[in-house]
Order: sequence, then structure tokens, then C-alpha cells
Amino acid sequence: MRERFEYGLVWLVARALGRMPREVARGLAGVLAWCVYRFMGRLRYVGLRNLALAYPEQSDAWRKTMLRGVYRHLGWQLVEFCRMGRYTPENTRNWIHTDGLEHYLAARDRGKGVLVLTGHLGAWELSSFYHSLMGYPMGMVIRRLDNRLLDRFVNGIRCLHGNRVLHKDDFARGLLKAMHAGESVGILMDTNMTPPQGVFVDFFGRKACTASGLARVALKTGAAVLPGFLLWEPDERRYLLRFGAELHFARTGDHEADVLAATQQCAAVTEAWIRRYPDQWLWIHRRWKTRPAGEPALYGRSNVHEGAGAS
Repeated sequence: MRERFEYGLVWLVARALGRMPREVARGLAGVLAWCVYRFMGRLRYVGLRNLALAYPEQSDAWRKTMLRGVYRHLGWQLVEFCRMGRYTPENTRNWIHTDGLEHYLAARDRGKGVLVLTGHLGAWELSSFYHSLMGYPMGMVIRRLDNRLLDRFVNGIRCLHGNRVLHKDDFARGLLKAMHAGESVGILMDTNMTPPQGVFVDFFGRKACTASGLARVALKTGAAVLPGFLLWEPDERRYLLRFGAELHFARTGDHEADVLAATQQCAAVTEAWIRRYPDQWLWIHRRWKTRPAGEPALYGRSNVHEGAGAS
């Protein structure tokens, strides 16, 4: 009954936002995002704590401005997701463009598969959807939603134009199969992990446990790896699906050292993109939760309410 109630509520919200004019829906989502920012102190604390860890040189006012931007962009992404079922190449042409598509096409044409390095930056849900809308469907590594009805509903939208889902509980086999078939798969590599699925690399000057699966598959199969993010460009008032140049990983003969170096390279590239668009990354995720042995926790319970005051 709870699953059905949650599904019904989400379906109603999605239908309502999906039928409103886009700018009206964005305005409403902005109000909802401000309410979440204002009243959910724990998430606000995590966001401000992360920004303090990543940008110790910046002021509290700057960090709060960035965090409010994060909530605004999350609200906008909600609107886009609710409207995605109506999107076509024609009605998105004026407000979504590509930049660096030649990098992706060159990597794809090598025929060894493409691993798109991405993260919770910009409009990540719209990113893979637009990729398929352009005629380049891809696989997506995701975690199953606890609510089976919602999981089916969300994945049905994601896969309208040929995308397919690879679940995290069996993604290694799916990734290898996709690379051998010359397919493309997007991997979100910016969330906290735990060993042995993750290794510790530098991320904004601190050790962060980071998924090593992409590096392992790329080194094993020779698949191309390149960054790809769908980002809001405020000066242009449109989204740009940006592809960076292909990454090249060193092979020294020490496999675990090569995996660590490749994962560090991916983390550094991801950080560079986040620094370009700091108000579009998901700072409310506890990215540095897993610590190396002997290091203290960075999100202590005694500090949960520190910095939680909104302004």
C-alpha cells in the first residue's frame, strides 16, 4: 500500500509539472526547492559542510549562494524529468545543444565501446535521455529504487528512446558485455563508495573513496573513456551537452597501481568540471563519508546542526 501511495503521489506531481508551460513549472519547482533548502536542515548542513571542505578559501555567503543554486537546479531537473516523455529532437533544438560531440563520435567509431565519465552535475537525468534522443542510445549504471513501481516508472521514461539500464548489483558483467559489443555506457563516478568497490583518491584536496569499476573495465577492454555532462549555461539560457577529450590511462604492468592512477585521473577530471559549475553539483551528498583507516569522520553527529541556519 505504501508503494502504491508513493507511486500515485509521484505520478500526480509528474503529470502536473509535465503539462504546465515550462517556465511556469520551473518557477513552481524553484519555490519547492527553496522550501526544501529552508526547512531540511540536515541536507543544508551537509551541503555547507562539503562546500567548506572543498572551498575553505571562500566566504560563508559564497557557499550559501552556491548551495541555493544547487537546489534551484535540482528543481529545474525535476521539471525536465516530468516533461521528458514529450521531448523530441525538434522541440528541444532551441534550448539544448552539444559541444564536443566529435570527441564522442571518434571514440564510438573505434568500436571498442565507450565509457562516458559523468556525475551528479548539471541535469544528469536529461543528459542520458538527450543522448538517446539524438540517436545515440546508451546504457546507464544505476541503483534500483526501493519502490518497485517507481523504479519501473522512472526507468520507463529513461529508456523511451533506446537507453537501457544496468543495475549496480550486476553491473560488472553488463559493462564488459556492453564494451565487447561496442556500446556506450554512462557511469556516475562522484558518489561515496566503500572498499573494495572503491579506492581512495584525491578529490578537492581530500581523500575520497571512489568507484574503481570504470578504470578496471577500461584497462581490461581498451574501451574509450571521455567525460560528458549536460550543463546549464546561464548566459546562453540553454543546456549544453559537453563532451571532453578522451582520457588515456597508463599501463605499467602493476594492475592495481594502474587502476588507482586511472581512478585518480577520473576524479581529477570530474573535479575540474565541478569547479567550472560549482552551483550545479550535488553538494548535499556525503561525498567524504568513508574515511581511510585512522582518520576521523567528517560528518560528526555533534556537528549536524552547525551551519544549518538558513539565510
